[in-house]
Amino acid sequence: MLMRNPRPLRVLTWHVHGNYLYYLTQAPHEFHIVTKPGHPPGYAGRVGALPWGANVHEVAAQEVVSREFDLIVYQHRSHWEHDRLDLLSEAQRRLPRVYIEHDPPQEAPFAQRHWVDDPGTLLVHVTPFNALMWDSGKTPARVIEHGVLVPGDARYRGDRVGNRARGIVVVNHLRERGRRLGADVFEAARRDVPLDLVGMDAQSLGGIGEIPNPDLPAFIAPYRFFFNPIRWTSLGLAIVEAMTVGLPIVGLATTELASVVRNGENGFVDTRLDKLVESMRALIHDPALARQLGDAARRTALERFAIDRFAHDWDVALREVAA
Repeated sequence: MLMRNPRPLRVLTWHVHGNYLYYLTQAPHEFHIVTKPGHPPGYAGRVGALPWGANVHEVAAQEVVSREFDLIVYQHRSHWEHDRLDLLSEAQRRLPRVYIEHDPPQEAPFAQRHWVDDPGTLLVHVTPFNALMWDSGKTPARVIEHGVLVPGDARYRGDRVGNRARGIVVVNHLRERGRRLGADVFEAARRDVPLDLVGMDAQSLGGIGEIPNPDLPAFIAPYRFFFNPIRWTSLGLAIVEAMTVGLPIVGLATTELASVVRNGENGFVDTRLDKLVESMRALIHDPALARQLGDAARRTALERFAIDRFAHDWDVALREVAA
């Protein structure tokens, strides 16, 4: 049984996905983020444009061993396999621990054993689809679905005068990440439907470029729909954020997206690109339809991906593990 109003926990973790970490830190605990000089990937700390709260603290990698924590939250394989041994003391390695798995298995879609395989660690999957596909082995596992927090004034404007009668795609490094992230799907769809691409290195595919995370909801609000070309991934936070803004979603009926988007209600999903192109054209030519589906997408997001539910789920999970 959880204590009433217990003190905040001291959580050691890493900066792996900026937006996810920001949402995770909405839970009522003190988060200490491992950093290294120059803030390389995986050790970025509080950098960037996100409005980090006062409960988010940086701790230099070499100082971790001398600090006291209540539990460790791992978020990447290298941190589990290397930092756990190189940065933590033996006592810290025995602390209560959680591993957040952000992705579906990459080596085999249904047969890959997760590398944690430890009955003393809680493995948290971010989508039910991921939990289904991973072999979690001896590790106890649960699902905590996404929760997002977007600015209150970021609302869909894709059906108004001066809107962009185009679709928006948000993927980082799409060109180099290739087929798994749907670079070919994007290129094929763009030949038939006007699409803009934003994200890191988007310019290499003729896109707009990177938009700071806090500015992205307002930036995408004038677009007619959000298109997700990704074949194999978790449910992207950019999709959930777009739904919260009120954009209708068009995407491949793969992974968790197939359980989120209902055809003709809050967007369109299919495994046939020609059908998706038809749907995108319909949204471009019918602003009223786009508004109808966008309103439903927002309702879905507020019901399923509320930040309060997400923060509560994480509060419960962390306190259970720490207890």
